[in-house]
Order: sequence, then C-alpha cells, then structure tokens
Amino acid sequence: MRALNRKLLRDLWHVRSQVLAIVLVMASGIATYLMSISNLESLTATRARFYLEYGFADVFAGLKRAPLSVGEEIAAIDGVGSVDLGIQAPMRIRLEGFDDPVRGLLLSLPDVGPKPLNRLYLRAGRLPEPYAQQEIVLGEAFATAHGIEPGGELSAVVAGRMERYRVVGIAISPEYVYQIQAGAAFPDFERFAIAWIGRRALEAAYGMDGAFNSVALSLAPGAQTERVIERLDPILEPWGGLGAIGRVDQLSHKFLSAEFDQLKTMATVFPAVFMSVAAFLLNVVFSRLIATQRDQIAILKAFGYDNAAIGRHYGAMVGVVVALGSLTGIAGGIWLGRLLGNLYMSFYRFPYLDFVLEPVSVASAVGISLAAALSGAAFALVRAARLPPAEAMRPEAPPRYRATSLERVLPRRWLDQPTRMILRSLSRRPVKALATVFGIALASGVLTIGMFQQDALNFMVDQQFALAQRNDLAVGFVEPEGYDALAEIATLPGVLSVEGVRSVGVRLRVGVLTGLEGLPEGARQKRVLDVHGKPQSMPRGGLLLTEYLATMLGVRRGDLVEVEQLQGARRHFRVPVAGTVREFIGINAYMELDALNRLLGEGERVSSALLLIDPRFEDELYRLLEDRPGVSAVGSRKAAIQNFYSTMAESLLIFTFIATLLAGLIAFGVLYNTARIALGERGRELASLRVLGFTRGEVAYILVGELALLTFAAIPAGWLVGAGLAQVIVAGLQSELYRVPAHLSTETFASATLVVLVAALASALIVIWRVRHLDLVEVLKTRE
Repeated sequence: MRALNRKLLRDLWHVRSQVLAIVLVMASGIATYLMSISNLESLTATRARFYLEYGFADVFAGLKRAPLSVGEEIAAIDGVGSVDLGIQAPMRIRLEGFDDPVRGLLLSLPDVGPKPLNRLYLRAGRLPEPYAQQEIVLGEAFATAHGIEPGGELSAVVAGRMERYRVVGIAISPEYVYQIQAGAAFPDFERFAIAWIGRRALEAAYGMDGAFNSVALSLAPGAQTERVIERLDPILEPWGGLGAIGRVDQLSHKFLSAEFDQLKTMATVFPAVFMSVAAFLLNVVFSRLIATQRDQIAILKAFGYDNAAIGRHYGAMVGVVVALGSLTGIAGGIWLGRLLGNLYMSFYRFPYLDFVLEPVSVASAVGISLAAALSGAAFALVRAARLPPAEAMRPEAPPRYRATSLERVLPRRWLDQPTRMILRSLSRRPVKALATVFGIALASGVLTIGMFQQDALNFMVDQQFALAQRNDLAVGFVEPEGYDALAEIATLPGVLSVEGVRSVGVRLRVGVLTGLEGLPEGARQKRVLDVHGKPQSMPRGGLLLTEYLATMLGVRRGDLVEVEQLQGARRHFRVPVAGTVREFIGINAYMELDALNRLLGEGERVSSALLLIDPRFEDELYRLLEDRPGVSAVGSRKAAIQNFYSTMAESLLIFTFIATLLAGLIAFGVLYNTARIALGERGRELASLRVLGFTRGEVAYILVGELALLTFAAIPAGWLVGAGLAQVIVAGLQSELYRVPAHLSTETFASATLVVLVAALASALIVIWRVRHLDLVEVLKTRE
C-alpha cells in the first residue's frame, strides 16, 4: 500500500465521526431523490403499461341519451380507432351495518365478448355470465373498504327502483385508477363505488334499451384529439352531449398527472437542500483538516510529492465520503421508494407496480452528490495543493483578538471572561459563523417543510368545511327541481334550514370546462370567500371566478366572459366578471341564483339543496331522503371530513416521519460537526485554560455557549428558510384540481425548533463529555 493511501485511511479514521455525519446527510439527499424519482418512474411505467394492456381510451364524452345507430356516425370520424358506446347509471347502495349514504356508478359491460376499451383487470372472481340480470363486478377500492368478496350481495337503488345484486368479481379499470367522485376533492372509498353489469341488465334497470349515454374512443395513429372532438361534439349535441374531453382532462388521469408533478417537485427541492448542507459540511471539515495538516503537506512536498499528488490525495478523501454516502443513499432510496410505492398503491388502483429505477437516475444522484462534495471541498483542495512547503512549515499566524462591539457597549461586569472569549471567537471568523448559522437554518427549514403538508391540508379543510361549506347535508336531485322542492324538504323532521343551489356544466371562453353554481343572495350554508378568507356577497349581476380560473382565462373584473351551457337548452350568454374569490380546490364560477336562472331561461330551479339539521334526526333524514325517487345523492359534511382525515392520515404520517428523520439527521450533522471542529481547533487553547485554572465547566461553557449562540441565531433564519421553501413547493403544486396554500402553523415552527434544540443539546453533551476527558499533556504537545 502506498504511503498516501495509508495516510488516507488514518485520516478518515481520525475524523470518522464527522465523516459519518456527512455521509448520513449526503445519503439522506440521495435517498430522498431516488425515493421520489423511482416512484415517479415506477408509477409512470406502470400507468403506461396498464393503459396499453387494458385499452384506456383517448376521448370521453357524456350525453343524455342517443340510439346505438349514432355509433356508426361516430366511428366514421376521421382518426377514430375503436368506439365504446356504454351506459352509466347513478345508484345509491345500501349496505347492512353501514348507515352512511353510499353513492355509486353502475357501468355497462358487453353481454358477450370483451369490452373494446377501458377493459377490466379482474382481481378476484369472474365477469357476469352472458345476459345475467343480477350479477355485478365491484370496484376494488370500495370492495376492500367494506370487506366485500365474490359471492357477497348488496342492494342498490337504480332509477328509483331497488335492485338486489350478487357480486361475482372484484376488478380494476384504467378509467378509475384514482377512484374519486366528480366534484369531490378527495377519494372516499367507503362512500363511493364503481360497479359493472351486463348491458342488457342495465338497459332494463335504467330504461336505456337500444341507447347509450357515454362514449369512449381510441384514436388511430397520428390522429389529433382536438380534431376528433371538434367532429364528435356536433354529432352528440342533438342528443344532449355534455362536451367531449381528451385523456388529459379525464378525472382519474388528471389526478394521477397532478401527483406525478408533485413527485417531480419533491425530487428537486428536498435533494437540493440536502446536497447544499453536505457541501457546506465538507467545506468546513476539509478546511479544518487541511489547516491542521499544514506540516504534513510541507513534509510530503519536501519528499517530492507534487501539487497534483497532494490534490489527488485529498480529492480521494472526498471520493471516499461520496462513495459511502452514495452506497448508503442508494440502498435507503430503494427501500424508501418501495415503501412509498406500496403506500401509493393503496390510493391508486393499479393491478401491479413495476418498480423502476433507471441506472441513469442512480448515476445522476451520484453525480449530483459528487458535484456538491467537490464544490464544497474545492477551495480547501486547491489551497492544499498550492501551499508552498516553506510556508506550510511555519505555523499559522496567531489570530488577532480585539474587543467586540458588544463589549464596548455593555458594562464590563456584565460579561465575564469566558463570555468575552465566546464573542471574540465568533467575531474573529464572521464568515464561518454565518455559514454555520446558514447550515443550521437549512436543517430547520427542511424540518419545517417536512411538516408543512399537514398544515396546508388542515388549512384547506378549515377553509372548505368550516368557513365556506357549512351545511350538514347536501341533497342532489336527479333533475333540476322547482323552489317548492326546498319548501317540501324543509318540512322533514330535523331540518333546521334549507338553501338551494343551481349547478350547471359550462364551457367558458377558450374552451375551459368548469361548473357554474348559482347561490342565493345572502347564502349562509355555502359561502364564497375573498382572498382574505372573508365571506363575499353574491353580486346581483356578473360572475365570481376563482383566482386560478381568472388567471387561466386572462380576465379581470369588468371583462365579459362567454359562457356556453352544456346541458338542457345549451344557451350561450356573455357575463361580466364581478370579482375573484379564493378557493384551493377546483376551478369554479359563481352567480347569484336568480340571475343564473334568468339566463338559463328554465324558471326557478335548483339542482341540489343544502341542509342544516338537528343531529338527533340524522339517521331518519337519511332514510326519508334516500327513499325519494327525485333524490340522486345525499352527502354528509361530517363524513367528508372524517374520510379526509382517515384517508390522508397514513400517507401524511409516513411522509412526515421520513422528512423529520432525515431533517433531524441534517440538524445533528451540522451541529455536531460545528461542535467537534470548534473543539479540534481550540483544543490547545482550552487545555491551556485548564492549566491556568479554569474549571471544566468554564471551559465547556466556552464551546457550548458558542454553539448555543449560533443555534439561537439560526432558529429565526430557519423559519424564513422554511417559509421560502414552502413557497417554492407551493409554486410547483398549482393545478386545476387543487392549489396548496403556503400556510405554516405555529406548531410546525415550534416542532422544527424543538428538533434543532434537541440536536444542539445532544451535540453539546458530546462536547462536554470530551472536554471532561481532555488529555492536557497530549493536547499541549500538539502544534496549533
């Protein structure tokens, strides 16, 4: 073994604890990066394979009702490959032992032969027998939530008639990978179901003999989605067409894409922070190491080692640290990636998960960490290589200590000798002190954004369910009803107050599809909030648009917006923008109820009713409302909130745990290295103080006090870093589906601060222990 290699191993062993801390920080960055990127690659590959194998459609359209003969006209559109004419029927499911209302969608399957598009992956059981009337295949998410297996039975109300069905299979569809109800912000696997039944059975149950109300198309190679939609919409319009959409706007696909965008953001922000801290630590450790090895460098150069050999020697040390960090990070990234992948599989119903980790991703992670390490240690390496032997033989010039500004201002009796030594030590190296503050602040910032997601979601729920949507129940109607329906509901037992809402699907100018809701003036159960979270009154004329929708349309207050009704009379009208409101979920438009009804020209109509109720009558109300044929659905605000927390709790818990653990490692790595380097740099000085009569406590106070000052200075800086990182993440998560608010709670700042203080305390205890066991003779022998 060459002499320099032996020296390399000995040096690494000498600073093993500091190297270990850097390796852990670097491994955390690589693991976070690979965890995010492997899930992104795995989910993308799995989705692509599932879509291909099971014929996920390219274009979707809903309509009121059309004869099957229209299908020939659709198939003749240039660019259309396969055509799937189906039936979709809303249903209300009743389960024994589960009292909450359950909504569902019953979809048709060909009685004979495979489905041309959006085919089913059977997880268990079988498909319905040809022309069977009472056999259904149930979606896996709902079946799992209620423990239903093939052979089980359930009752459902379809078109006002109660049916009894036998579950013969459990399936997954590419159309419902993310099984969420239209208009909902979060999935509710317990209260929303998807099921498939033979076409003839559904025709009979829903009165659609020889007709269809949904279309799915695949495109021929080279065909353009927009061109096909332009031809399809006029064909469906006479039959109540609701406007065709491409795959990118399909609800399940849209949520998946938003999740992929989130993973991309996480794969960028977190590793960047971790790598920055690793580079900072490497700079500090190697600067210190080279400063203490000046004499060794001089001797090596005197023995004939040139600058390149010295540079390679210290570069090899950086390489070892990167190699150890990379190996640990890759192993951790694969483990965390699989853990997170299994978590995603509980939300996204894929039949399998193709775990993918491309070699180029691993290589990029190692490359990024190597670049970060070299950038951190570059200055020290160059300094070592260029150090002239004659200069290296001489000890470094002693630092110039002088009274600090604080000492000049404060009375001398307020600052004892050890405290003055702390202040002078910090003022002697202000850049190093600021860098340490920045490193601790980065760790605190990572801790903050680790807990930020829960804060943001809690804030969204508070805004959505406490301030904006305050009704206890929402009752949807099969068709828009007159105002007298509200008066009738108000007579039901337990109903304290009723308000009507008119919802209509519209297309705003430049082709944005959204929902337009009419709310009564002075509405109390559903309110729209301004940018400050205050209720905003409905204008007598004009639209209120969510901020995101107004930005999409490029309109401001006073601009006219073209509105095309997608249902009923399909009217076109122009309405001025009366203002903007802030919502975090969806892109919505609002009008005053009577004004909207006048524009639609259909009389005084409402499509749903919002109820405040006496909780004692809740179960009875459910039964009474569910038995009404005109009621399509009954939704509970309390159930929605409970579902949100039960659905999101597991994912939030795991993500917060991982982020907190990794950020805690950063905090400890920075603080421990700061303390160890201070002890190493000032060991001879501290030993001299002991010889001069300073107690162990006073000597430890000098080091711990410096660490404490740096830590306390870093805490507010860490809050700012965390708030800034939250803004970066929020900017990357903006979408039509939801916008995450940059909201950080006091508890999050306090938790991040507590973790930093615990890491600082642990580092201080280690320093105190080392001071107590300081070998005065050996330390005083060393040359400073």
